[in-house]
Amino acid sequence: MKQIVTAILIFVFVISLISFSFTFTQVTNEEKRLENDIQHRSSILSNSLKESVEPNFINKSDIYLQSVVERFADNKRFAGLAVVDNKGTIVAVSSSLPKEISNAQKIAADVMDGDKESGDFVDFENKKMYVFASPLHDDKSVVGSLIIVQNAGYINTRLIDIWKNNLIRLSIQIFIIVVAVLLVTRWLIFKPIRNLAESLKSTRAGSNDTNKFLANSILFQPLTKEISNIQKSLLEARIAVSEEARVSLEKLDSPWTAERLKQFTKDILKDRTIVVVSNREPYIHTKNGNKIDYYFPASGMVTAIEPVMQATGGTWIAHGSGDADRLVVDKNDTIQVPPNNPKYTLKRVWLTEEEEKGYYYGFSNEALYPLCLMAHIRPIFSQENYEQYKKVNEKFAQTILSEIKHLKKPIVFVQDFHFALLPRMIKNARPDATVGLFWHIPWVSAESFSICPQKKEILDGMLGADLIGFHTQLHCNNFTETVGRELESLIDFEQFTVTRNEHISLIKPFPVGIAFSNNTEQVPVIAEETVEHKKLLKNLGIDTKYIGIGVDRLDYTKGILERIKGIELFFTKYPSFVGEFTFIQIAPPSKSKIKKYQEYAQAVEKEADRVNSLFKIKNWKPILLIKKLHTHDELNQYYKIADLCLVTSLHDGMNLVAKEFVAARNDEKGVLILSQFTGVSKEFKDSLIVNPYSGEQTSDAIYTALKMGSAEQVKRMKKLRTSVRNHNIYRWSAEYLKTMVSLG
Repeated sequence: MKQIVTAILIFVFVISLISFSFTFTQVTNEEKRLENDIQHRSSILSNSLKESVEPNFINKSDIYLQSVVERFADNKRFAGLAVVDNKGTIVAVSSSLPKEISNAQKIAADVMDGDKESGDFVDFENKKMYVFASPLHDDKSVVGSLIIVQNAGYINTRLIDIWKNNLIRLSIQIFIIVVAVLLVTRWLIFKPIRNLAESLKSTRAGSNDTNKFLANSILFQPLTKEISNIQKSLLEARIAVSEEARVSLEKLDSPWTAERLKQFTKDILKDRTIVVVSNREPYIHTKNGNKIDYYFPASGMVTAIEPVMQATGGTWIAHGSGDADRLVVDKNDTIQVPPNNPKYTLKRVWLTEEEEKGYYYGFSNEALYPLCLMAHIRPIFSQENYEQYKKVNEKFAQTILSEIKHLKKPIVFVQDFHFALLPRMIKNARPDATVGLFWHIPWVSAESFSICPQKKEILDGMLGADLIGFHTQLHCNNFTETVGRELESLIDFEQFTVTRNEHISLIKPFPVGIAFSNNTEQVPVIAEETVEHKKLLKNLGIDTKYIGIGVDRLDYTKGILERIKGIELFFTKYPSFVGEFTFIQIAPPSKSKIKKYQEYAQAVEKEADRVNSLFKIKNWKPILLIKKLHTHDELNQYYKIADLCLVTSLHDGMNLVAKEFVAARNDEKGVLILSQFTGVSKEFKDSLIVNPYSGEQTSDAIYTALKMGSAEQVKRMKKLRTSVRNHNIYRWSAEYLKTMVSLG
């Protein structure tokens, strides 16, 4: 649209320029014509008047001359008449002229000196006048001059009318032309292009009914033909890929892809529909002036589940938290996402400020979160907050039940600790539904969990699920032990099932992955990528030999303060790296309405400033703290320029940053330094594993990483990338869905 507007503006400018040129020429010619006309009329009038004036002027009959002047001055065409003698004295003048007519007298004097009639345009009392003077003679010489003053204002009026009429005509022409261009563009260009775009979108979405969108415009027939051929090729390729995916289902060692997962879900789900439920939504719409934008939140859960929904379709129910979320949904509070390539439905649930405060900021993040993540932050248990937590779980339950009302044997996939009560609510209302719950954070020991006043309600709510998944077997063990201590139930430690009130829940580990490419070959860094890397470093003001990266929410469980301490010890212990190593910490704000998070964010900034002040030299500082949310593509650029990545979580269910760093390193370089308290550390044995509470271990690991040879880096990174590839998000989804379907 911007290009069309630009083209119209250029078109209007050219037409206006031509119109102004023609109008200017017309005005110039008309002005000359009118001036010649008034000069000609003045000359004729002068000659006729001289027959009466000249004899009486010679006879010195001033009274008669004055009567002649007054008589002719009554003519509306004239502003006035005057008679001047050869000394410049006014002999007779009409009362309509001002007493001081020095300009006219000067013209009269010039006429008498040259003995030749002449005229000029002058201003009398801010009015344009034409003054014409003709010499008066006696028998021998010039004795005076006859002055005729005519009103010439009509000339300017006429010229202004020409400009005005032409401008009005131009405006009408421009309006008609613009409307015509827009209509022609809409019907001959926009509509066919829109149809072509819909056709391509339909093809990309896998629809077989794409020809109805193809444009019939003669203008686009060649393009339509080519697009039709492309669609046929894409359809053939999709059929081939689907067939390959179907065959690969029987091959356990074949790589899991989005297409394979899609084919897999078709085969195992049949006509069953998946409904995912989470607090965090995958796309958040916000206002940016008069424009509505959206962003992908920094959430490990969203990172894991979003590729699954794109592959399987279905509905994702989540809390609508964006300030523009209500503006983009339909009457059912739904929107198709991803925005640029819709694959599934996002349904938003609205919470009041009171509900969000009690359920999310209160019980979820001040009680359950610090309880399950052993980061030495004391949980705050409030019955009032728990009541809001229960209320919101009930609100989501009603939304889900309404969504699955007409579905047979629906599959409901509940995400994380925000909805511990939800599985029981759904199961009680719809026993035929298969309910899965995945707990994305760790589960602590039974002894630790026992301090929760609402522990029995939480456990009973979770056991409404047919399948409860954790990242590691340790978390499964802890949960099962907790249930055994707190609830009356039958536990089968061989099958890892819990039977309560005749309902069986399977407890099983599912280490979550990421959407990783199947390409495992080493890819060299291309020239364009090197330029982009240099540009990024230049924009950051970094010019050092070594780069480190850390990507975490400003969350007290991520060990950012401990990481900074390790960096301080590194520079103290290995001073040769001062000025040679820069650590970039990307830390977008998280849960900033909670006091502990506010205090933590301030502490991180204060600690980074302290370390920077200790070692800063010239334009270099050791730590660059960036408190800004980045897209996945932007983060990949940071991952690729880094020599090492620090993940020092104090406790973590999995930690997908570690996997994202490994996935980004298609050059098979770089070193991952990983906390032993992350779930991913069980998979990533070839990373440098440290105790984040030990600054000495962290500092030594940084030194080891920076001194590690290329061959050793490649050896380790290959193994890490193989692990990420073999346990990607598509395999995780397939295993989880297969297990759920087998239970229902």
